[in-house]
Amino acid sequence: MSTFNLSDARANFSDLIKQSRTEAVFVERRGHTEAVIISPEQYERMMEALEAAEDVRNFDAAMAEEGENVPWAQAKADLGWA
Repeated sequence: MSTFNLSDARANFSDLIKQSRTEAVFVERRGHTEAVIISPEQYERMMEALEAAEDVRNFDAAMAEEGENVPWAQAKADLGWA
């Protein structure tokens, strides 16, 4: 992780982009983080992880629902898979 103040980030933008390929780069203004620059590959990994976590939450919510269990053979028939 690297941190640049805003004026240094502007002055060294291409270096900042190169550095973001291997680590997150934080850009600060007046001592507060304003932006984080990451590589497209890291962004995709993060989005995939968020989607997987959402899938787990949805599965857990579905499993917690009360209701009648449907046998797999019946579910396939209802979907037209049998």
